[in-house]
Amino acid sequence: MTLPFFVYGTLRPGEYNHDRFLLGRTVEEVPARLPGALLYEGPGYPYAVPGEGEIAGDLLTAAPGAYGALLSVLDRLEEYVGPGHPLNLYERAEREVVRVGDGAAVRAWVYFAAPGTPLGPLIGGGDWVTRTAPPAPGARRTP
Repeated sequence: MTLPFFVYGTLRPGEYNHDRFLLGRTVEEVPARLPGALLYEGPGYPYAVPGEGEIAGDLLTAAPGAYGALLSVLDRLEEYVGPGHPLNLYERAEREVVRVGDGAAVRAWVYFAAPGTPLGPLIGGGDWVTRTAPPAPGARRTP
């Protein structure tokens, strides 16, 4: 199924993995919110988990002809092997997100922390970009 991607950490525009993994692979990047989720610190990147909250992020639409390559790059970056796989760092799931500009609900892929992943402190307000803690040195990942 071809869906846009909701990113909430180092892949957001202006963050350190955006250009490295997304430059030239998207045609649209718009602010969005993920209801029903909480954001936690990880080792230099955040983890989303289902919960009573909302996460700020961006909704990315793949460029024409780039969807398969983008999906593959993001699955590798997020260490997603397949549904429920014991080596997953993240689980990719289809969820409804809300575009900030027009309030439209859109189905999108979201990478959630895999079960058993150790979580850091809760990020108050659910926004990786405006949090007070800096990313860990050498950090390289997140959706």
